[in-house]
Amino acid sequence: MRFIRAASVLLAGALTAGCTLAGGGEDQAEGTPTVTLVTHDSWTVPQEVLDAFEQRSGIRLEVRKQGDAGELTNKLVLTKANPIGDVAYGVDSTFASRALSAGVFESYTSPEADRGPQRYAIDPRHRLSAVDVGDVCVNIDTRWFAERDLAEPETLADLTDPKYRDLLVVENPATSSPGLAFLLATVAEYGEQGWLDYWSRLERNGVKAVSGWTEAYTQEFSGSSGNGPRPIVVSYASSPAAEVDENGEPTTKALLETCYRQVEYAGVLAGTDQPDNAGKVVDFLLSQEFQSIVAENMYVYPTREGVELPSAWAEAAPLPEDPASLPGERVQSGRERWIEKWRALVEG
Repeated sequence: MRFIRAASVLLAGALTAGCTLAGGGEDQAEGTPTVTLVTHDSWTVPQEVLDAFEQRSGIRLEVRKQGDAGELTNKLVLTKANPIGDVAYGVDSTFASRALSAGVFESYTSPEADRGPQRYAIDPRHRLSAVDVGDVCVNIDTRWFAERDLAEPETLADLTDPKYRDLLVVENPATSSPGLAFLLATVAEYGEQGWLDYWSRLERNGVKAVSGWTEAYTQEFSGSSGNGPRPIVVSYASSPAAEVDENGEPTTKALLETCYRQVEYAGVLAGTDQPDNAGKVVDFLLSQEFQSIVAENMYVYPTREGVELPSAWAEAAPLPEDPASLPGERVQSGRERWIEKWRALVEG
């Protein structure tokens, strides 16, 4: 399963201590330039794919994992004067506006961008390129509902129905990327005047909020290996592809009417001493070779057109056709205010 770690709130001194200027320069032993890629904890790429890139490009890729999308973004912002890498992958659409406003990335237009990723472009200066889509959706344990002969919920509104009391677990939007995406979904659905009332109804109906996806999905959700007590969880549209029985049939389902579009981006970090080589890494992330392995290895959807998904995904994890979304500037202006109101209500 795609593990999204809980994001820390702002990191301080220990983060910047010991950081060196981006780049690594050349591998002195081999004379091969080394490019440092900072990314999230969900990075899972077969070594043979990386080896093929190095052989083809002459660039050694050093990967440094930095937590989930929120923690990664925090670190990039805090270290922008002395960046911790040359290129970053994993800043998603819920946090991209923060990174862009802080000047974390520099402009780079990949020749691969017009093969599909431009559909998700959010910056006219081309500082970010869309690598994958990982829509956040409510997931349910279908077996749990079948065993109790209880109708499955379908919409956000259904989750406030008393027959689903104490069944939903969500992630804290202050510390979790999917938690923030779900909060944004409720803002998109109910508007500035109605989203807080919706959350009041969720709270009266026994919603449980935990720090991050790992705790929610593996400890609280009944449909995962954790065998938790709650059959409704905020996760990803792709999550059911990892939850199949011995016959290959999915045992969980994403509620496609609850989804919020989440796109992950890559970009060249401002301050790198290797902008040309960093750009080649962005090209690699958008290439057919890399895009063809993201679904099976990281449980996300490729942004490049014409890339086939694993056959089981057609039934278990179709890409949502009409997910909710909010303009980046609205997320940027409202994010902290919405989170604070959410915390005052839910955390009391």
